[in-house]
Amino acid sequence: MPPVLCLLMLFGALWSYGEAMSREEKQKFRNQVVEMFDHAYQNYMDHAYPADELMPLTCRGRVRGLEPSRGDVDDALGKFSLTLIDTLDTLVLLNKTTEFEAAVRRVLSDVRLDNDIVVSVFETNIRVLGGLLGGHSMAVMLKDGGQNMQWYQDELLHMAKDLGLRLLPAFNTSSGLPYPRINLKHGVRGPETRTGTETDTCTACAGTMILEFAALSRFTGDPVFEDHARRALDFLWEKRQRNSNLVGTTINIHSGEWVRRDSGVGAGIDSYYEYLLKAYILLGDDLFLQRFNIHYASIMKYISQPPLLLDVHIHKPLLPARTWMDSLLAFFPGLQVLKGDIRPAIETHEMLYQVTKKHNFLPEVICFTLSDAACWFRILPQMKESNYHLWPATGDPYYLEAGRTILDNLNRFARVPCGFAAMKDVRTGSHEDRMDSFFLAEMFKYLFLLFAEAEDIPFDVEDYVFTTEAHLLPLSLSTAPNHRFELDDSNFDWTCPNTRLLFPDPAFPRSLREPIRSAVDKSCPRPAPYREPGMGRPPLRAQDFMANNPEHLELLRRMGVSLIHLKDGRVQLVQHATQAVSAVAAEDGVRFMQEMMELSSQQQKEQLPPRAIQIVSHPFFGRVVLTAGPAQFGTDLSKSSTGVRGFVTVAEPYSGCSEITNAEYVQGHIALLQRGQCMFAEKARNIQKAGAIGGIVIDDNEGSSSDTAPLFQMAGDGRSTDDITLPLLFLFHKEGNILLEALKEYREVEVLLSDKARDRGDCQTEAKTPTSFEPDSQSQMSTEELDESAPEEVTPAQEEVSPVAEVIKEEEEKAVDPQAETARPKEERDSEKTQEPRGDTDSSSQSVDELLADWREDLEAFKQMEKDEL
Repeated sequence: MPPVLCLLMLFGALWSYGEAMSREEKQKFRNQVVEMFDHAYQNYMDHAYPADELMPLTCRGRVRGLEPSRGDVDDALGKFSLTLIDTLDTLVLLNKTTEFEAAVRRVLSDVRLDNDIVVSVFETNIRVLGGLLGGHSMAVMLKDGGQNMQWYQDELLHMAKDLGLRLLPAFNTSSGLPYPRINLKHGVRGPETRTGTETDTCTACAGTMILEFAALSRFTGDPVFEDHARRALDFLWEKRQRNSNLVGTTINIHSGEWVRRDSGVGAGIDSYYEYLLKAYILLGDDLFLQRFNIHYASIMKYISQPPLLLDVHIHKPLLPARTWMDSLLAFFPGLQVLKGDIRPAIETHEMLYQVTKKHNFLPEVICFTLSDAACWFRILPQMKESNYHLWPATGDPYYLEAGRTILDNLNRFARVPCGFAAMKDVRTGSHEDRMDSFFLAEMFKYLFLLFAEAEDIPFDVEDYVFTTEAHLLPLSLSTAPNHRFELDDSNFDWTCPNTRLLFPDPAFPRSLREPIRSAVDKSCPRPAPYREPGMGRPPLRAQDFMANNPEHLELLRRMGVSLIHLKDGRVQLVQHATQAVSAVAAEDGVRFMQEMMELSSQQQKEQLPPRAIQIVSHPFFGRVVLTAGPAQFGTDLSKSSTGVRGFVTVAEPYSGCSEITNAEYVQGHIALLQRGQCMFAEKARNIQKAGAIGGIVIDDNEGSSSDTAPLFQMAGDGRSTDDITLPLLFLFHKEGNILLEALKEYREVEVLLSDKARDRGDCQTEAKTPTSFEPDSQSQMSTEELDESAPEEVTPAQEEVSPVAEVIKEEEEKAVDPQAETARPKEERDSEKTQEPRGDTDSSSQSVDELLADWREDLEAFKQMEKDEL
């Protein structure tokens, strides 16, 4: 049967429904997209290139090995100018052919692919190999046009083949599934590779190779790449659960056993399904479509609970695996549009869009059983992809308005002087020093196409398929001739529906959206915690447990529960049932752990959310927002509509543990303090006595950052804190140094302490005399915060880890962290306890200078900030 390209038929079906947005308005937003792209791209080239990514808060490049490790996230960085390669075909789409030609020359002259570095096979494939192939496709298209790239001789394709050959050793497994990581210079095997010992990979990691590898084979005529990618897909298909026809999230690359048996359409699986359908579109092989349709039927039967998409167990698909969703599944409505199943696409997109409207951006995790406090994080582009697909599929101008909202939010909340910063926490609007390469590869493509007319695009997008990274691969790679214009519905249902019959009334999509809008504020039912019938209560209740109570610790010991103090101030509980003094005590320990997990879930609702420290003075004007930890005492910023605004000054002594000696400077200001040597509440009382209107405690643990550490919540001192009436916030070392460096550079720095970042327009007003607020009558005294990292069930026969208790009281002389304290020389510890900050003579000034040296070098960029119209 000749293959069918449904994408084209579907997208053209409803274009004549009419547009509520005029051509002039669309042109305005289209031009705005181009200006935003220029802002991001030029700042990368000016401040980061040839580094892989831009760090937009500190205006410098992120070079792997020179910055603190972010774990697996850094596996995308291979010292190959990732952002430039990822952006190549975006330049052409946005009609920047001159810049594209210059970028290609830079890639050819500067980029090396033989670096001795371990990278993610998945990320390198979709970003770098896909970027090179997309760039090659554009270069060939421009060259064929006769005006640009006449010098081009397939150089990008030669680089792509070189990279493909470097990735091929990852497939040398008994199953054909690739290793998750590979050394670009040494491959997989051997001690010099520093990899090859992994046994597990995610389904998407192994199943998202076929588009790029098949395109590489068909461009070069070498079938080895496509053969390996097909073998991996075949193996995943054979290992599906035959009754449910679902696949798990993580699989053993040697045995083929499922390591994680939860199944959904989000992280870990997402692009596996996407590539099955798009492989059919690109390559014309019916086998891919048949497999996709079988999977899709199971997804709609078990995972889809409109408008939600909730993970299930592959062996028991009627049993939910979790009650929250991750934002990577936001691509799925767009995939449903390609499939032709428009109704559920509209419903799920609407639910995600309502979450976006509530929080300005789509969070990484979307919860429906817990409060928002546990759930929200950074920006990802999948929502924009689905929004772009739904506009031509429905002809509803609602999706143009949604695109305008996305544009406005990016400019208002993510734009910074040196690019666009990811959102560390969408509840507060705080930033992360990060601009991922896919921001340029995906975000601006879909936004530009949303507002573009056919004449605005330099080529026919219907001649290409978008990879998961939005790179453009030509449909001419298909071995089936003329497959764009032939239709045969005999072997699948609803892949290319007649959208005029499905939506005879342009208002029909609105009728699907209306019932969804209340879903964001409603909760799904939660299962009751497990308790064995007839079992009594344990001798120690989780709600009564105190980590510093010797009697409680002895009771835990008898129950086989041990307590571990972590260096960041948290307490971890671990149960060893075999170490209990008796079987009864072991059962008591199990129930104690279960109570602790239940208490953790309850306290997630009560946990104070992070706060925001927004630098509002010249030249920042609210563009820099720092994530701050709250205190369980003092002013409740969530109950203040204006927050606390004032100039910052360093308190003396810096520890704030005794009477403030520079009270004349602290009075009426927000005092900066260093963590350590006394309780947080004592620091707050001392600066309050000196007349401060607020306080910011900066972590003394060098290198700590909100990027890598959990939220830090400051507890009281065990007695009433009703006398503390000012707000006290906590900054990790990295964020604190940003504030200290700004103070050093500009002398007078004004900040706003609030529950979330304010609109920047409100920050560009004249400074007003700060006002204090009435004390919060509901001062919280709990000193324990429990994490949800515990397992769902604890059994006596196995070791389990409890929820993590955030016991973050500051003990005198830093006794809370004896291991970290004794690991340093005594002379260093003693000097730290007596040393006070003294401006330029501070011993830590050198590290501060190094951290933000580029800010001073780019002072002119800050001076131009006022001219930066959002």
